[in-house]
Amino acid sequence: MSSQLSSHLIALLDSLAEEITLQRFPAGALYVVATPIGNLGDISVRALSVLEMVDAVACEDTRNTGQLMKRYGLSKPLITTHQHNEAEAAQKIIERLHRGERIALVSDAGTPAISDPGTRVVDAVINQGLAVVPIAGPAAATAALSGSGLSGEGFHFSGFLPSKDAQRDSALQSLIDSPSVLVFYEAPHRVLDTVNAMRRLFGDQRRIVIARELSKLFEQIHRCALSEAHEWLAADANRQRGEFVLLIEGANRGDIDTDSMLEARRLLTILLEECPVSQAAALAAKITKIKKNTLYAMALEIANPSS
Repeated sequence: MSSQLSSHLIALLDSLAEEITLQRFPAGALYVVATPIGNLGDISVRALSVLEMVDAVACEDTRNTGQLMKRYGLSKPLITTHQHNEAEAAQKIIERLHRGERIALVSDAGTPAISDPGTRVVDAVINQGLAVVPIAGPAAATAALSGSGLSGEGFHFSGFLPSKDAQRDSALQSLIDSPSVLVFYEAPHRVLDTVNAMRRLFGDQRRIVIARELSKLFEQIHRCALSEAHEWLAADANRQRGEFVLLIEGANRGDIDTDSMLEARRLLTILLEECPVSQAAALAAKITKIKKNTLYAMALEIANPSS
């Protein structure tokens, strides 16, 4: 059975390779190539074709990308392109594109420029009037969303939250009333603190999905109320390892009466003329009985309408 399946897959890959030759791959273009977030089998046939075709590969870490290319039987000159040298690397890439070369841009895993270096390079290339060709593929955010079962009015991708507690809390505060599913990346050494902050700000009942090591051997996708998240993570040290995607379900717009919110906004507007944001929110909470966190986010929006 497995040999028959293998023969079928080989034939299918051959036919897909022929299909790819019918596509245009212009010279002097930057190819933004998504690579696996864990499982090497998630590479697309189109991505492999592009990596085989290009003149060089711009990457975060030449060791990681070198090993990845080796696993696929590929070898190309590598251009170091990380957050500390991205502007300089962009100019070198542009010079090569002007000479008609094809350059691939990859990150260490997943889709470049999604909470990874690459945005500056893509922006600089576009500003030069040169072509950018995205090669779709793996991304941890969309993988976690598809397996979460959470619904909302779309989703809001925030990537990594600020490392300092006050800035992290401020970022979360601004999203409390969002009806969208909230998507965050997190590192293992910060995941407990972040989950605790989410519970404090979003409340016990809001659901969270903790997705770790997606597509890898020890992949886990766990959904629970925020009140249970810390206990689940702390129950097994292994659950705090790996790369994380955290998803928070969107706020239910029906939780608070629209007329009450309009009145609260009017009250906050008046209070903000005399009080700082936190004091205005606290006073409004006592008067309206609406949660202070909700009113604090609204007060921030009123006080800083352009942000």
